[in-house]
Amino acid sequence: MPKRSGTLSTSFGKGRFLEKIEASAPCRVDMGGTLDISTFFYPLCRFRPCTVNITLDLRTRVTLVPNNNRKVRVSSRGFRSAEYAIEDAPFKHPLGLIFAVAAYFRAEGVHILIDSASPPKSALGGSSVAAVALVAAFAGAQGQIRTLTPALREKIALLAHAIEASVAGVPCGLQDQLAAAFGGVHAWYWQAGLSGTGFERRALLGRRAFNNIGRRLLLAYCGVQHESGNVNARWVGQFLKGAHRGRWREIVACTHRFAEAIAAEDYGAAAAAMNRETAIRRKMTPDVLDAVGRRLVAAAVRSNCGARFAGAGGGGCIWALGSPDDIDRLKGSWESILSERRNARLLAAQIDADGLTLRHGA
Repeated sequence: MPKRSGTLSTSFGKGRFLEKIEASAPCRVDMGGTLDISTFFYPLCRFRPCTVNITLDLRTRVTLVPNNNRKVRVSSRGFRSAEYAIEDAPFKHPLGLIFAVAAYFRAEGVHILIDSASPPKSALGGSSVAAVALVAAFAGAQGQIRTLTPALREKIALLAHAIEASVAGVPCGLQDQLAAAFGGVHAWYWQAGLSGTGFERRALLGRRAFNNIGRRLLLAYCGVQHESGNVNARWVGQFLKGAHRGRWREIVACTHRFAEAIAAEDYGAAAAAMNRETAIRRKMTPDVLDAVGRRLVAAAVRSNCGARFAGAGGGGCIWALGSPDDIDRLKGSWESILSERRNARLLAAQIDADGLTLRHGA
């Protein structure tokens, strides 16, 4: 794997921001999430833990435009706008991660506009995706990006993760940032050794297969925002106490089976691995699915589909995988269930092939 050397510069430049720059990146659904947290993958390293990401064309766009003063202003759909001098910006704030990235780049005189195609706190990795796009936008403003090479995408993901981990107050995984940077359908194998923490990237499907898997996916927003820290904190606490270690080893095995099934385009086997993994996690934390989520998962299983919560669950999104015919039948069942809760709905999404993008000018 590429050596993790060097970093992106923090010299944003003197005076006010002058140029409009836009960066965007995709969100994801996942299998094996939580295994990307070092609390888990260090002790489990002999089992080669991995996480699978399927990125979606529900993109988060970050635009930098001049502000009318030397402060940093952040406007994001679903949040109240905020403006601070960067040396005073709070990081324990609904937009704290964005201000933390701006502080790293010593930004001033800039208005950060964030627009996400996915609902706020939908468990699709939105805040981490925004951080990846913002790191790229600031690096682009400094002239550090000519071409988004794989090595540079990795550096951007690692920097966004490092900044998030520094202000989150809870253990943070790396899957959201890597998925946002690279797009596509990947398995990430988490490695630990004397040379330091690392990972291996494996593309499971090429672009020609994206339409096929896209026809087999269904995505639902449950109408309730998720709080991943709550569920993740309990999983971490349980693991540190020695609880459920055998279940976590089985989750690793389920994720391996899922990855191999996706690579072979054996979607029946992939669905079976999803359902087994979801069942294991529900035993550890029954409230990882709320009432609507439980009904959605049950409907998926009855329709011969796999179903899993996105991210750490506890609200947000549920996604399903199955044959096109089974997914078509499940769609009607899910629409009926979702109609009973305000703001709950299906989300139209296809596979994202591009990952992080960056452009200058209007």
